[in-house]
Amino acid sequence: MANSFPAASFLQRFTAAVAACVIAAGLAVVPPAPALAHGPDSVPDLAERLLDAVVNISTAQTVTARRSVPLPQVPEGSPFQEFFDEFFNRENQNGDQPRRVQSLGSGFVIDGTKGIIVTNNHVIEGADEVTVNFNDGSKLPAEVLGSDSKTDLAVLKVEPDTPLPDVSFGDSEVLRVGDWVMAIGNPFGLGGTVTTGIVSARNRDINSGPYDNYIQTDASINRGNSGGPLFNQDGEVIGINTAIISPSGGSIGIGFAIPSQTAMRVIDQLRQFGETRRGWLGVRIQEVTDEIAESLGMKSAEGALVAGVTEGGPAAAAGLEPGDVILRFDGRSVPEMRDLPRMVADTTIGKQVEVIVLRKGTEVTVMVELGRLEEANLDEAVGTEGEKKQAEPERDTVLGMELSELTDELRKEHNINEDVKGVLVAKVEPGSSAEEKRVQAGDVIVEVAQEPVSSPADVVKQVDRLKQYDRKSALLLLANGRGELRFVPVRVEE
Repeated sequence: MANSFPAASFLQRFTAAVAACVIAAGLAVVPPAPALAHGPDSVPDLAERLLDAVVNISTAQTVTARRSVPLPQVPEGSPFQEFFDEFFNRENQNGDQPRRVQSLGSGFVIDGTKGIIVTNNHVIEGADEVTVNFNDGSKLPAEVLGSDSKTDLAVLKVEPDTPLPDVSFGDSEVLRVGDWVMAIGNPFGLGGTVTTGIVSARNRDINSGPYDNYIQTDASINRGNSGGPLFNQDGEVIGINTAIISPSGGSIGIGFAIPSQTAMRVIDQLRQFGETRRGWLGVRIQEVTDEIAESLGMKSAEGALVAGVTEGGPAAAAGLEPGDVILRFDGRSVPEMRDLPRMVADTTIGKQVEVIVLRKGTEVTVMVELGRLEEANLDEAVGTEGEKKQAEPERDTVLGMELSELTDELRKEHNINEDVKGVLVAKVEPGSSAEEKRVQAGDVIVEVAQEPVSSPADVVKQVDRLKQYDRKSALLLLANGRGELRFVPVRVEE
């Protein structure tokens, strides 16, 4: 009978024999690769240490809600008419009764000695009363030191009898996609709740404001988590939970947190001044698309295209011009348009900043002294004299557009301000590239390929020149009737 033994025993003997042969041959034995980590097995110690620093924020607000119930139409003389008249007259008399509205959110203590707490602006916005509820069941009224709607942050202050447990900020810039994170908050009013997940993405733009730069996470975040902290594995706050994407209102694994590097500067200013003080460059910018990059002779689409310069602003004083592409700001590259506003806002007011721009194919360095961003800092038109009336305006057709000189009569017809200079788009051919780019009658062509134009012949000349250089599109600087500028690449058709 043949000898029999378990398969495991055979495998062990075979492995040992192979190893012996390898050693005998003088070769090194390569150890097996370590198993990949599957995240933390458990986080009770970390959660226990942090829970007391996370708080619930409850707010109360008095609102007036007018009841608007329409009076049913009943036939004249109906036995129901008297009943309805009496009922609805009584409802209308009590229609403007004030009522109290309450809401819940989350927050966390960053200075236990001074009682400083951070939360979201939308948690406390419009509130008459703000109360902080602590993990041990105690409550304290809170004062709002300051808030910022653009980053959705608010700073509160309470007066504790003894120092509160607090937490510190970490560096969100070192986060990597896949890093483990932990959220603590007040979902659906349930009190301190701990969830874990990973960093799903960074630098997310969800179109909530000019400084979007969110951390995306799949750690469960629900209603009531707003304002709560997102921790790294060292127990440092690297994000402030602020938004979710969900068709049902509950977590589907797509939550967003404000990075700590964005939040810390805003929080410091709110503590110190009660408001934010951001840098201001004084330009209107737009995205550099692939078509715009090609029309400017750029190798890749990067930077921020200056569409307009505010009169009297820092950029105007430094000599920045519409058509410049800002490539570097204060020693940092500008990968996309949306990166520039955040860079400018985070820069100290009054600082002399080096700005490198691409101007007509050449890199130019400009020194700009940043101003302070105010709500009233809006682009202003530059007043100039109007053009003289011409009886027979020059006309021409190019790139699917019928063009005309800009006369006084045409200004009135299309409601174009006197300070707008250029060539009028009188008509756009259906199906043309110009129509695809939403060029419309009444627009004014100010520049073609960054060269000013004042007549239809100038536009035709510039387009012909682009064709000689085999450019696929012509970059038009367009103005609307109010003088607001935008760049539009229109395909050059043979």
